[in-house]
Amino acid sequence: MTATAGPIPAEAGWDTAPSLVDGAMNLTLTAADCNLDYWLAAVAQGTLAGLVRGHHPDAATPAYMRDPADPLRQALVSELGFRSVAEEKATRAIATLVETAPDLDTMEFYSTQLIDEARHARVFRGHLVEMGVPVQELDETIRRESGADIEAVLVPLEEFSAPVLEAGDFIGGVILLTVLVEGVLAPAAELSERKWRVLDPAAAQIERGAGIDEIRHLTVGSSIVKEHLVAHPEDRGRLEELVGRGQELWGKVPVVDMLGRRETLFQAGLDRHRDAAGDYEIWPGRRIVDTTVEERITQGLTWSAEMQASRLAYMGLGA
Repeated sequence: MTATAGPIPAEAGWDTAPSLVDGAMNLTLTAADCNLDYWLAAVAQGTLAGLVRGHHPDAATPAYMRDPADPLRQALVSELGFRSVAEEKATRAIATLVETAPDLDTMEFYSTQLIDEARHARVFRGHLVEMGVPVQELDETIRRESGADIEAVLVPLEEFSAPVLEAGDFIGGVILLTVLVEGVLAPAAELSERKWRVLDPAAAQIERGAGIDEIRHLTVGSSIVKEHLVAHPEDRGRLEELVGRGQELWGKVPVVDMLGRRETLFQAGLDRHRDAAGDYEIWPGRRIVDTTVEERITQGLTWSAEMQASRLAYMGLGA
């Protein structure tokens, strides 16, 4: 098959795609919509056109983001290190969905998502290099700055998911990825894009590109589950039980503690660079310089809860 030239779909266009939260809550896309032809034309030749290391060539990384003593840089190093490992783990997990996909459209879709997640891991690590982390010190830096959060948050998720994936439970794996991993972590990416727009434009654009991908991942994953439950309503109880156990796990891992440390560093840097932030509004009517640690965390968690409820209701798994 070959991709055909044509207009870039609105949901994949750099200037036309909605925000991650709006898109994930309101768009409907299926695996048949987003097969390999779609990805080659809309993503490889659309979303990613002209990007260098995940952002446009003219997007700046301010000098203060290369100062190891600056708390803004410390906050972003911690975040990107964690996110890069999360994306790496997602890439490896998706390989099992490619193998067990029940038809060609879903196989092609998860093949493209595998590439998307691997790209995200690469551009997150690449921005650490742009911020002055030597390539040969990337792994050491990530372990030092994000290792504790990776062990406390990502490893329990990985251990929880392993039996489902190893059993070849395709639809269970889709649930884990769509609801319990990306469905919870994605709103943090939305907040991150908004936080860095004026403080590190290159980082914000990297988040924007990843967010456009995540809209597709979340909406298609949800449609796959919805279609499965229409064909196999007897699976509803089992999948609801899996979601419930996953939500219980999320309630135990120290996500809020991680966000608190990260946002405290961000706040210290924001106070230091108020001139750079200016009157930029992180959401309508609210200047970023007027926000607090607690307010930003609460907004991210609110987006997460709203988006998860919307997706579960769409799939037919309750609110």
